[in-house]
Amino acid sequence: MVYPPVPDASEVAEHFSQSVRRAVRDEWPYRHWKIADILPEQLCTAILTMPIAPPQLGRTDGTRDTYNKHRCFITPLLRSKFRACAALSDALQRTEVARLMAETCEIRTEGSYLRMEYIQDTDGAWLQPHRDIPEKLFSMVIYLFTGPDARDWGTDIYDAERRWVGRSSGEFNTGVIFVPGPATWHGFDPRPIIGVRRLMEINYVRPDWRDREQLAFPDRPISIS
Repeated sequence: MVYPPVPDASEVAEHFSQSVRRAVRDEWPYRHWKIADILPEQLCTAILTMPIAPPQLGRTDGTRDTYNKHRCFITPLLRSKFRACAALSDALQRTEVARLMAETCEIRTEGSYLRMEYIQDTDGAWLQPHRDIPEKLFSMVIYLFTGPDARDWGTDIYDAERRWVGRSSGEFNTGVIFVPGPATWHGFDPRPIIGVRRLMEINYVRPDWRDREQLAFPDRPISIS
């Protein structure tokens, strides 16, 4: 018996696509899409039970780049080791999913590359207000944390003047999509994390992305034709 069972890539792709089609678009304080029931429940379980320990970083400096060597990107190695990583990456690499993201976000996904990171924040982690770089064609987070305090672990949102204006709900298996731009300020204000704040960050990135070791398929660009 293989536990937990993992749905195949076609099922994951269809489930994900239906979630994107149901997404609620909002223009304030910048254009974004709120999505729910993003991944099949079995896939969520498979991700959360992967034997990957959270990095023990202690108090961080409000950026992720400073501890790149401790980050967990879904690479060819992880795809080969974990069926959950293979199913999710194969699903998001599919032509119909890339075409849907292009139509939804009004971006060009042809020739881009899939980049996914499994994030496990522990107490002391925080993110200063920042904007994602334009090399990311879209940015998406999927919240996979649980526990009595998890409702307070959503992403903090700021306006163009970097004033705090709200926070994502952080409800399990929900998320947000946005296209990086000059006003897309977001972060994670310092607050206690009792447990592990688990989430997936997903991007399609431009062909000239330099950190090839972060890509799910470094030699296989997205195709929508």
